Amino acid sequence: MRRILPILVLALGLSGCQMTSVPATVPARVEPVAVTPKRLPSRVEEVIGERENPRVVAEFGGVYRNPQVEAALVKVVSRLVAASDDPSRHYKVTILNSPVANAFALPGGYLYITRGLLALTNDSSELAAVLSHEIAHVIANHAVARARVIEQADIVEKVASDVLSDPVAQQSARLRSRVTVARFSQDQEVEADRIGIMIAGRAGFDPFAASRFLDSLEHYAEFRSATGSRDEPKSFLASHPTALERRELALRAARQFGAPGTTPGDRNSYLAALDGLVYGDDPGEGFVRGREYLHPRLSIRFSVPEPYRLENTKEAVLAAAGPNTAMRFDGVPVPADTSPSDYLASGWVNGLVDGSIRETTANGLPAATAEARAGDWFFRIGAVRVGSSMYRMIFADRSSDEAIAAALDETLASFRRLTPQDSARLRPLTIEVVDVKPGDTVASLAARMQGTDRRLELFRLLNGLGEQDVVSPGEKVKLVLE
Repeated sequence: MRRILPILVLALGLSGCQMTSVPATVPARVEPVAVTPKRLPSRVEEVIGERENPRVVAEFGGVYRNPQVEAALVKVVSRLVAASDDPSRHYKVTILNSPVANAFALPGGYLYITRGLLALTNDSSELAAVLSHEIAHVIANHAVARARVIEQADIVEKVASDVLSDPVAQQSARLRSRVTVARFSQDQEVEADRIGIMIAGRAGFDPFAASRFLDSLEHYAEFRSATGSRDEPKSFLASHPTALERRELALRAARQFGAPGTTPGDRNSYLAALDGLVYGDDPGEGFVRGREYLHPRLSIRFSVPEPYRLENTKEAVLAAAGPNTAMRFDGVPVPADTSPSDYLASGWVNGLVDGSIRETTANGLPAATAEARAGDWFFRIGAVRVGSSMYRMIFADRSSDEAIAAALDETLASFRRLTPQDSARLRPLTIEVVDVKPGDTVASLAARMQGTDRRLELFRLLNGLGEQDVVSPGEKVKLVLE
């Protein structure tokens, strides 16, 4: 999806976004849960954190309130801070209302974790592994240091462009500056892993949880990818070490505390805090239920055919059916008297094929379709008007337009208004923690999951279970239920 959507964006003048699935340091904002300080960090760090704080909350769906989870977070962070090399720092922890698995930190002690990442944790040591990594970024002042290196690299690139007349020399100078930034970022991640594991181990958490949770994040990234694969950072310019590198380094750091399995686990008591956690899409952005999208506030629904898999984002609903086929759905305001055919002809579609616009209907709603070409890409576009909103379905394929023509027709035929009763029945998915009973199996428990496809795979991912792992009576597991 990451490979195909930028091309679709360029051809049609639309914007998209991507998923991040590993902890990173990015700008941020919160309404925080605070760990009481002995002293505040430098004013410079505090100013940076306060300035960037609102941007992150807005970008990641706002603050997610859950007293049980907040209490668990404060408990873990308090232990980590006490075991760190700088226990006098002040940390403010925020749960972000995003289904994306992510965590990051800002100068000034701002720590962020999404509810999407929380859903993957299975004990306090895994949560500690994530948070100690971000605390390490704060302690090491990585965000400030990286900003300085990026500024210096930008200056180098500008000088290369303005002063050097030799194109080869220009390219060489730019490449050197980019390598400097990339290696600096990789070194930061390695250092944060090492420092974080040391902090977690000293605080009494399982130091091997970091490598275990890195595996969970990798597997979840594969699961989330609509094509069944993910983009590996093959280039040495990648800003993060590969998952395999990070895992090996994490294991090496953890072995300093002893062998695996020597730290008592707290899975059952920890999972109790996650009971009722919202999973997946926020109600304000609609719901993905398998191959169907439903939005109670907009009162619309549609479905995509196999093998498309939907992905909900703030800007649009995305779908992919392999590495060279994708779909984007969004809506824009229009005058209530604008016809779908006139809208398709209004100039917003680059490469529109002359004479391809066709008027039609979608379950009684005015609609139209069109074709477009851009380079070696084929596009089939549908538009449906509901009141003063125009909803757009854009299918793209690199090799042919036959399959996407059928996909557009099927998707358009499924588009309809939700009844008030349908909208009232829609509820967000939640994580429900249940006890394994005699006779329960991984398969039988996974079959109870609701509102999602690939249930068996998701059940194993959420509960940290491998292909050969089984469940035992009395232990707690997470289910996704409506």
